[in-house]
Amino acid sequence: MNLQKIYTALLTADLAAAEDWYSKVLGRGPDYRPMDTMVQWELSEQGGLVLSTDNEIAGRGMMFLVVGDVAAERYRLQGQGIVLGDDIEGDYSTLAQVPDPDGNLLTLATPPSRPYPPA
Repeated sequence: MNLQKIYTALLTADLAAAEDWYSKVLGRGPDYRPMDTMVQWELSEQGGLVLSTDNEIAGRGMMFLVVGDVAAERYRLQGQGIVLGDDIEGDYSTLAQVPDPDGNLLTLATPPSRPYPPA
C-alpha cells in the first residue's frame, strides 16, 4: 500500500450544525464541499476530516487530534462553548474528550511522550 492521505469520516444528522461545531474546534471552516451531503477539511498533507449526512459515506466513529497543548485547546474551546472532559493520563499522552453533536467522540491528545512499541 502506498498510502497518500487518510480522512476521518463522521456521520452527522445536521450538516450545518456539525460544520459550525467542527469549525469552532478546528478554528476555521471547511476547505471543500464535494457534494451537498459533505464538507471536508484538509488538516495536513497526510490527512483530513470529512463530515457527511450520507450513511453510505460515513459511519459513527471517533477521531483523535494530536495537539501541542491540551490545556491551551481546552481554554480556546471553552471560549467557543465546547467543554472538554477531564484530562485522562494515558500511557503515552494526556487525553481530553468531548462528544460532537451527533455523539461521535473527539479526543485531543498530546504528542506521545515516548515511541510506541512496534507492532
